[in-house]
Amino acid sequence: GRITDAMTAEELWQRQDNVPLLPASTNKTLTSAAALLALDREARVTTRVVAADQPGTIVLVGGGDPTLSAAPRGQDTWYHGAARISDLADQVRRNGVAPTAVQVDTSLFSGPTMAPGWDPADIDGGDIAPIQSVMLDAGRIQPATDESRRSLTPALDAGHALAAALGVDPQRVTIAGHPAPIGARQLAAVQSAPLVERLYEMMNVSDNVMAECIAREVAASMHRPLSFAGAVDAVINRLNTAHVDTSGATLQDSSGLSVFDRLTAKDLDGVVQAAAGPDQPSLRALLDLLPIAGGSGTLSDRFPDATPGFGPAGWLRAKTGSLTAINSLAGVVTDRTGRVLTFAFISNDAGPTGRTAIDALATALWSCGCIT
Repeated sequence: GRITDAMTAEELWQRQDNVPLLPASTNKTLTSAAALLALDREARVTTRVVAADQPGTIVLVGGGDPTLSAAPRGQDTWYHGAARISDLADQVRRNGVAPTAVQVDTSLFSGPTMAPGWDPADIDGGDIAPIQSVMLDAGRIQPATDESRRSLTPALDAGHALAAALGVDPQRVTIAGHPAPIGARQLAAVQSAPLVERLYEMMNVSDNVMAECIAREVAASMHRPLSFAGAVDAVINRLNTAHVDTSGATLQDSSGLSVFDRLTAKDLDGVVQAAAGPDQPSLRALLDLLPIAGGSGTLSDRFPDATPGFGPAGWLRAKTGSLTAINSLAGVVTDRTGRVLTFAFISNDAGPTGRTAIDALATALWSCGCIT
């Protein structure tokens, strides 16, 4: 673990903070920071429908938005402000097109759809789906349920949803074997929610699919391949360009789900301190993305026994990480003297006792600070 004075970057305490450990979802802290540095906070992702060369065929072109939904207007999906298949279908009809076949262009993303170190069982468990450049409700079978079982074919599902909305035979839906023609006539387009809203959803509930897709936006901005490896390379390089040290990082994905990911507590604390300190104002928004102890997201049920006015609830914001026998926490806390501290704690192979110890450390930081 590591504790730092947020304003001065002075190290106040550390134990084995240079040891690479499995970080779980605290990895998303790096992804969010890189996105804030590389992308416009109002950036949106566009999903398009274009005419194919073959008469009667339209192409659904993935732009990297996993939140596209087939839910009807007025019906909630998991994602606030999600683009709708129904809007695409309406635009196609308004353009006077009655298609007889739908192709899905997934060529924007390259490489495998599952990262090294991912367990395919996590698809049924609701933690992940194959990462494709167009997805329906991030692969959720139940679009308004966080831990819904995920689909093995999220891009094809999006194509089927568009076909259904346009009355196209589902047997005429295919994954395109090549990118949509350059200069093809655009028939429809919809956009995702702004980046800052998508980052909040990603960090608040620890959304793995969202993390992987946003990391590919970072990769695109830095002219890297839109793949797992390209996204990791882009995230690390963007942080390093901003003088945020991630020299202890060895990552296979941008969500923290891979069992081959390794980060040090020094890496994690360094990212949070950069956001909380005076030298990187463009990272300040990262603090607003962190769940609040006892109040929101993955920290809503943490620190529940604190009596009102006594305890870190409301005073601590942090990104959680949790896998089997793995626990981590990286964030910022204002202690009882008003001093702002950043911290990162990682526990591997300790099971539930690791989380208990981490929460005890965080509570101690709030109650008595870190006196050296």
